Amino acid sequence: MHKPVLLKEILEYLDPKPGENFIDCTFGFGGHSKEILERIKPNGKVLGIDQDERIINLAKKSIKDERLILVKGNFKELEKIVKENKFYQIKGILIDLGLSSWHFDKSNRGFSFKGEELLDMRLNSETELTAEKIINKWPENELIKIFKEYGEERYSKSIAKSICRNRMVKRIERTNQLRDIIERSVPNKYKHSKIHFATKIFQAIRIAVNDELNNLIQTLPQALSVLESKGKLAVISFHSLEDRIVKHFFKDEFRKENLEILTKKPIIPSEDEIISNLRSRSAKLRIIKKI
Repeated sequence: MHKPVLLKEILEYLDPKPGENFIDCTFGFGGHSKEILERIKPNGKVLGIDQDERIINLAKKSIKDERLILVKGNFKELEKIVKENKFYQIKGILIDLGLSSWHFDKSNRGFSFKGEELLDMRLNSETELTAEKIINKWPENELIKIFKEYGEERYSKSIAKSICRNRMVKRIERTNQLRDIIERSVPNKYKHSKIHFATKIFQAIRIAVNDELNNLIQTLPQALSVLESKGKLAVISFHSLEDRIVKHFFKDEFRKENLEILTKKPIIPSEDEIISNLRSRSAKLRIIKKI
């Protein structure tokens, strides 16, 4: 259902060995963690964190291993989760910021612009803010702001204006409604570019719904804090805003002599991996070692 991105590179750099403990901050379906668990036998453990209760329940059914501790939670509360689970001597931490294929194809929460689903986009279904609320309630200037900042969308103004005009006539509740509005708001040539014309808007709304960038900013210093000396932190990002946050945090901590940067440039997927898993094409991996 979901192919773990840059798996070979993660295993090479984190280099898990028997008896070591690791944290997977975005567990998903455990593609990375399964391989780590194999390498840290017989008594090494993995603490897996995920916001989505459905994913946690599916993972518990599919992975029967007492060395795996699964926690429903947001990685922005990493230190608290570590303390509550008495999970220490942490050799490595992985943060994979990509959504699983399940979210796009099976969750029915409106992450993909391809179907006709309700505009939800919550990773944690217990939170209040949804994509539908943003689209129908937020003022035009706020829509323009998130489309520009989170989506880096060049036609943010015309798309936001069109959304506000359409929602006055009929509430925008489904992904196909939003997709059609975006399509009518951009030039014809834009509809035939390499990236689908709705990609950046859907990305921007999802980031806003889940407060993804602020969560990352809060998590990185906690990850560095809970790592043991010479422990490693690996972060896989999928768009420039995430990668910029990671890059700047690593550089700042390097200047303070708190870490060693192991990847001078981000590692990207090979051509073979992109062919076998198109969703990996924008992935960037950065890794540090705590001093």
